[in-house]
Amino acid sequence: MAVEEEAEIDRLPIDLLAHIFVLITSFTDLAQASSVCKKWKVGVKQSLARRESLSFAGWKMDDDSTARLVGHAYSLKELEISRSRWGCQITDNGLYRISLAKCVSNLTSISLWGWTGITDRGVVQLISRASSLKHLNIGGTFITDESLYAIANSCPQLKNIVLWSCRHVTENGLLFLVNKCQKLESIDVRGTRVPVDCFIALLTISPALRIKPERLLLNVGHASMLPIV
Repeated sequence: MAVEEEAEIDRLPIDLLAHIFVLITSFTDLAQASSVCKKWKVGVKQSLARRESLSFAGWKMDDDSTARLVGHAYSLKELEISRSRWGCQITDNGLYRISLAKCVSNLTSISLWGWTGITDRGVVQLISRASSLKHLNIGGTFITDESLYAIANSCPQLKNIVLWSCRHVTENGLLFLVNKCQKLESIDVRGTRVPVDCFIALLTISPALRIKPERLLLNVGHASMLPIV
């Protein structure tokens, strides 16, 4: 009886398979590869453990799939969960589960842009463990000063923050943030409802702080509560 020869790819060690799977950016393809056999499943898990960056932009993700993938990404430093596709369902529960991942304390960049369904409860839970965070984008969300207080207390390394259209944050939260995060270099406040005088106060605290939009300070003499666009 003829013995069926082993396929060439099946002869590869798991370590090399993992290296190949790292090059795959499609989560659908990774899921399919993981279901091929036990060896490939291990290879996919090892490939996730090596990734330093994960972006779910353009993918239809939910709490379970997102938390599971992040949980396997032990070396992760950059995480993008921006909402860029209809049907995505990331909730506070998902952020809570992500916050339990081993990689969270090593994350330097997080983007939650556009997630109007999450609240301070989920953001605070995630941010409270992200002590290495340097770049944060929470624009387009309905977070309040409660999230800013958590960011200020948990992220001393923060350099950049995007608060685009976060219309529920106030000058109290911004002042607290800039006071605490002494390494903060830039802040994007387009679309917020904060009086211009507040940003003069921020520059008094941190003269080198870059505030977007730059033309904001041209209207110092006409401070108002209208949205900054």
